[in-house]
Amino acid sequence: MLKFILPLLFLIKFNNSWNTVQLGIMFLSFLMGLNCYHNFYMCELGYMLGMDYVSYIMIYLSLWIVSLMILASQKVKNLNNFKSSFVVVSLFLLLSLVVTFSSLDYLLFYISFEASLIPTLILILGWGYQPERIQAGVYMLFYTLAFSLPLLGSLLVYYKEVGSLIINLSSPMGSWGYIEVIWYLATVWAFLVKLPMYMFHLWLPKAHVEAPVAGSMILAGVLLKLGGYGLMRVLILFQVVSKEFCWFWVSLGLVGGIYISFLCLRQVDMKSLIAYSSVAHMNLVLCGLMTLSWWGYSGAVIVMVGHGLCSSGLFCLANIMYERVESRSLFIGKGLLSFMPSMGLWWFLLSVSNMASPPTLNLLGEISLIVSVLSWSKVSMLGLGLLSFFSAAYTLYMYSLSQHGLFYNSLYSCCSGKVQEYMVLFLHWFPLNVLILNSNLLMI
Repeated sequence: MLKFILPLLFLIKFNNSWNTVQLGIMFLSFLMGLNCYHNFYMCELGYMLGMDYVSYIMIYLSLWIVSLMILASQKVKNLNNFKSSFVVVSLFLLLSLVVTFSSLDYLLFYISFEASLIPTLILILGWGYQPERIQAGVYMLFYTLAFSLPLLGSLLVYYKEVGSLIINLSSPMGSWGYIEVIWYLATVWAFLVKLPMYMFHLWLPKAHVEAPVAGSMILAGVLLKLGGYGLMRVLILFQVVSKEFCWFWVSLGLVGGIYISFLCLRQVDMKSLIAYSSVAHMNLVLCGLMTLSWWGYSGAVIVMVGHGLCSSGLFCLANIMYERVESRSLFIGKGLLSFMPSMGLWWFLLSVSNMASPPTLNLLGEISLIVSVLSWSKVSMLGLGLLSFFSAAYTLYMYSLSQHGLFYNSLYSCCSGKVQEYMVLFLHWFPLNVLILNSNLLMI
């Protein structure tokens, strides 16, 4: 694992050379991709670090999204807006994510999980462009810190009881009583907020709206996946209790997802709409994980990868629109098809990917999640149907309102995208639609 971590530390020395860092991370992601030829259970072991199949997929996603994030943030480089600091913060964020996904020790996992919060906060506060970004940063900090402190306590109690915090040596709790229930809730809460579960999602739209494009891409692409990945790791310990509480999480996920979909249908801020759609998708992932089934776990991993690529691409598109129109409002930025005709195709491709149409990864993942939730209870059919319908509805609402209509401008103008913008969008869309040809790479 050190062969991926040491180059990242080495790249920090080149913080003044933007192109070197960009190429370095892309080359690292290429090297990471070569590992997919192993059908491994655990590999790259050493120094409390190692990879199994899920963590391999997540590390690969992190490297890919961060390389695209730096490619999409050319404005920071062109305006010389503290570009060396931006590169250092991005690399530290990537380093904390790689350590989080590859840690084999619960305590190291917790420390690096929390460490990823600091670079994200610096990205929002340092390169955000609205005065409300301080409030958004405080929201994110307090939501995630307040609910992750019980996790630290629960890990220390677990160490006292079992004598080891190594993930592979962990043994599930055999019984369930009041103590086990409190213990279970204290452990799971931190990841539910990070996911984010409905009712604890308020920090996410605020953080997304105030963050620069790099912050939004990394938040949607990777940081939300920390919650799902953490749940996969800790639910092993509480199988008996989790089985009893399964109904609560699934029903909350379905009802919350439908309610958030209604919220999406009345958003006028484009970034806010995409952020709320992330909450709706992640609630479905929560339902799949909490059923504790193979279908649910596989579907959750596939949707996390698909959503990471698709949502990150949509935020990139919203930023391209913002740079031209100077507004995120869907009312001011409508009629983009006549203003930026060449971007219309990318809006369409990423919008249909967001509503889980074939041949995207989102479709494969949502089918797996629907199968897992339906096999758990037939009653959930109504909630799943409404959730799928409204996810298509708000995506169509976003696409039609932004692309069609008269562009509000006194001049008849036409604006094309840059080659680098098309490249970023293509590198989001290509793996999202091509990985389904060999879905064994993502099936657990």
